[in-house]
Amino acid sequence: MLVLSRKRNESIVIGDKIKITIVEMRGDKVRIGIEAPEDVSVHRQEVYDAIQRDNQGKRP
Repeated sequence: MLVLSRKRNESIVIGDKIKITIVEMRGDKVRIGIEAPEDVSVHRQEVYDAIQRDNQGKRP
């Protein structure tokens, strides 16, 4: 895992098409903005895990 430090309004770029920006920091919470192409799915981890469980239940 790569760990980077960023301040408010600073960004991280992944590849040529994904940009993550620190929008706000409040106590132990960080709000981030994600710019990505429409064909790239972006989910919170718990939502992604639920989707994966649901998809496994649909396999024959």
